[in-house]
Amino acid sequence: MTQAARHDWQDSCQVLVVGAGPAGSAAATWLARGGADVMLLDSSDFPRDKPCGDGLTPRAIAELGALGMAPWVLGQARNWGLRAAGFGEELYLPWPGGHLPRYGGAARRTVLDAAVRQGALVAGARTRTGRAVGFDHGGGAVQAVEVTAAEGRGRIRCEQVIVADGARSQVGRMLGRQWHRGTAYGVAARGYLPSDRSDDPWISSHLELRDASGEVLSGYGWVFPLADGSVNIGVGTLATDRHPADVNLRKLLVHYADSQRSEWQLTGPVQQPWSALLPMGGAVSGVAGSNWLLIGDAAGCVNPLNGEGIDYGLETGRLAAELLLAGDATSAWPDILREHYGTAFSIARRLAGLLTVPGLLPTAGPWGMRSRSLMKVALRLMGNLVTDADTDAVARAWRIAGRASVRLDERPPWAA
Repeated sequence: MTQAARHDWQDSCQVLVVGAGPAGSAAATWLARGGADVMLLDSSDFPRDKPCGDGLTPRAIAELGALGMAPWVLGQARNWGLRAAGFGEELYLPWPGGHLPRYGGAARRTVLDAAVRQGALVAGARTRTGRAVGFDHGGGAVQAVEVTAAEGRGRIRCEQVIVADGARSQVGRMLGRQWHRGTAYGVAARGYLPSDRSDDPWISSHLELRDASGEVLSGYGWVFPLADGSVNIGVGTLATDRHPADVNLRKLLVHYADSQRSEWQLTGPVQQPWSALLPMGGAVSGVAGSNWLLIGDAAGCVNPLNGEGIDYGLETGRLAAELLLAGDATSAWPDILREHYGTAFSIARRLAGLLTVPGLLPTAGPWGMRSRSLMKVALRLMGNLVTDADTDAVARAWRIAGRASVRLDERPPWAA
């Protein structure tokens, strides 16, 4: 039987992008604008949902603007910074600005993902719905991707592959991606609730997250207004192999939502609860091969201090497109990730690991919350709002600490 006879359909493209979330769609947009023949493959029809806090940091706002989505951003929820609460204190911390916008935003993933994907289609990318289930290899390169779809089993021939299928990255695992859990990783759950404060101009984080027994957990709870009559409400905790997260996320989410009902004027039960496990801080290896690479959550590009991944998804989509359009080898990809994020991720995951040590947060939390100046710095660092263009004392100290941290790492970000 011939190769063609074993498939119900066949297609081809120059670059196949697996996963049409913010990372994959951003990559497809930049590639199509650069003249590449690019196809977006996603396992679900759009609009489709993803477990996420729905927050858009100023970094994400900047990337969306570069994609030409500034008018879309203006139609979504906007916020001016973080309302941080805990240990008897409440602080209002504006976004620091500098070389980034002075505002953030929020949008449901059903809305955000569909909008970024639409931008890729407008730029000239083609799209297919189907699940990648295997590869044709030749000389170590991916020559074609096997796909199951509604129209049957198919095959997409391609010259290069970008993998953007999320934190679990089943495609990444097929290509050899490994997740190393010795550094901090995240476990989180989110849901939605109707709220009379849906248009509140501040996102809220409760840094004193307690379970039903009153124990302080190494994480935080959040309420992100969506300006559509609802809020995204969620809880996230940190864990490592040494200090695993022994918590029922769904029960914790309901408990936290109940604690916020009066303040946020919430009604009804938690809607659409969804939990996720997040590799963070580049704690993965096998993110590139001879003609393929991983981006966004699939590459562990998630902030260890707040669980944020949308901005890194958008950024790594752009960086990957620049690499392929320049004709450079995909084997350079781990070095590019380390250049842009290695030092920040190294020190951030080291700090996140400290927060998993029992008793540390209840001791340090009250002291930290009493200092507005310290918390302003913490917001900037936790949100990874230090850019390459920043040269102030905080930025310089953060980079020095990051370089020292990398030297101490048993396994630096994206190391084999």
